[in-house]
Amino acid sequence: MKYRFGIDIDGTVTCPTSLIPHINEQFGTALTLDDIKEYDLTAALPHLQPGEFYRWYHTAEAKIYASSPVSDYAKQVLDKWKDRYELYYISARADDVMDVTSGWFAEQAIHYDHIELIGTHHKIEAARRHNVDLFFEDKHDNAVGIHEELGIPVLLFDTPYNRESIPDGVIRVKNWLEAEDWVKNEFATQKA
Repeated sequence: MKYRFGIDIDGTVTCPTSLIPHINEQFGTALTLDDIKEYDLTAALPHLQPGEFYRWYHTAEAKIYASSPVSDYAKQVLDKWKDRYELYYISARADDVMDVTSGWFAEQAIHYDHIELIGTHHKIEAARRHNVDLFFEDKHDNAVGIHEELGIPVLLFDTPYNRESIPDGVIRVKNWLEAEDWVKNEFATQKA
């Protein structure tokens, strides 16, 4: 049997800066990734009225997802893994953007064995249901929760918004090449 990898999409397979140009255009800001210190983007936009950001995001979501660039080295590494591991994408995106999501994967020619859009950041049950052996994530509390609840390693892609401390078993990586090196060192091609 092949190992099964659970992989977040936004900020992990897509570049963590994907949203920033859209936010800057909509709200007349000049944010950079270094300005985003919390996963909750509204913390970097204190001048907005409550709910304003999320109302806009809901209307712009499909356009943002369709135009998101791939993270550096993600396609290269995932291409190497497509025959060795099962690639299960588990995302907080809502199911109503499945067509946009699968279209993006096709356009980018990124292989997947399964895509699940769960509409919530609570990915533990989906990861458990799909019996993943390793998870890739950019949201700090998701990474910690998945590791602690399921007892599996989680690779946390380093960004300014997830720099809180991490327990053993959550491994911070800077990019997909570091993730690939970790996988080479820790995972055999097939389950024993």
